[in-house]
Amino acid sequence: MPLPTIPDGPVQLDNLRLPAACLGAGQGLVETTLTLASGQIVDAAQGAAQVDMRGAIAFPAFVDMHTHLDKGHIWPRNPNPDGSFEGALGAVRRDTAANWSAPDVRARMEFSLRCAYAHGTRAIRTHLDSHAPQDAISWGVFPEVRAAWADKIDLQAVCLVACDYALTDEFVTTADLVAGADGVLGMVTYPGADLQAQLDTFFAAAEARGLAADFHVDETMDPTVNTLRDIAQTVIDRGFDQPVVVGHLCSLSVMDEAEALHTLDVVARAGLHVVSLPMCNMYLQDRHAARTPRNRGITLVHEMVARGIPVSFASDNTRDPFYAYGDMDMLEVMREATRIGHLDHSVVDWTRAYLQNPATACGFAPPSLKPGAPDDLVICNARSWTELFARPQSDRIVIRGGQQIDRTLPDYAELDHLMETA
Repeated sequence: MPLPTIPDGPVQLDNLRLPAACLGAGQGLVETTLTLASGQIVDAAQGAAQVDMRGAIAFPAFVDMHTHLDKGHIWPRNPNPDGSFEGALGAVRRDTAANWSAPDVRARMEFSLRCAYAHGTRAIRTHLDSHAPQDAISWGVFPEVRAAWADKIDLQAVCLVACDYALTDEFVTTADLVAGADGVLGMVTYPGADLQAQLDTFFAAAEARGLAADFHVDETMDPTVNTLRDIAQTVIDRGFDQPVVVGHLCSLSVMDEAEALHTLDVVARAGLHVVSLPMCNMYLQDRHAARTPRNRGITLVHEMVARGIPVSFASDNTRDPFYAYGDMDMLEVMREATRIGHLDHSVVDWTRAYLQNPATACGFAPPSLKPGAPDDLVICNARSWTELFARPQSDRIVIRGGQQIDRTLPDYAELDHLMETA
């Protein structure tokens, strides 16, 4: 049976099922009523239209804390030649050099944001490739896009550079661009003799500018790679007091068990936030021609939660050489992460990994369904977790500012003019 249409104006939604974590009341689903009026959830509203939601599950609008809006949708003009991580790096480098002008980056960002908004996302952190001269282009575009979308999606940006870049003069300029745009300092870490100097220089730059940090870490199936431990120990040794996010952490899944768990103990002491990107990791990791993958690369999320480490899941790449699929849909992320990470049959309320945890890690407004919270909702045609995850919820209702929005997705053909290659 289709979901009912939500009328404009004050409305009382009866027989909704909400994640208990969003009400500050334990875990599981709680059946209740939500009343929406004047842009927020209220205790009651005179003259509110009553709508029976028949047990539909509702969430606050989602937070997607690790994306790459600047890379989005370049697959048609520069696909990954073999599906590997190295193939992705090469394809993106070619595309950046040939095509990433301000109009190109802006158009593809806007397309992805329209998708995210239609799916029910209210806040996004995006990484921006920031090696000079691309840093000036992308960090020039980003504030304009953020301002244009301010009433729909709260946007943050992180610079993305290789760790050896931290020791160059150009990194100082990039860090200043980030600070000027109220961004987050980020980089990819690789093992090497200069790693500690790179980390110290990076954190000194963040400290001098009051910036939070966000790293791409150990996105490999090499069990000897463990830059995560170096990051965590450096945070402890320096007393770095801004939020630090670490993403991917694939090598933990194949590392010696004792070393992996010891590393997680250090991560817990350092107070790091973890973001797992299972869809992209499974696409790239352990890929060999004509061979079935044995190891899948999802990081140790259960072991992290057991140590009190806050874990989030996010969408990562969208139709680019690092991930050929995706649509900026956090319900897809939730559904796939549940299957990939065996998040069912768990005493942990994993809904926090798409709502409260990423909001806290990024400093976005906390999600809530209590009275006084914004009436930004995603309502699904499902009455239980198994119904929710069995289907893509393409008929979901998204309410923003108290009104049901048009969820029509943009047509890929709108980008055709950008996909023409010489």
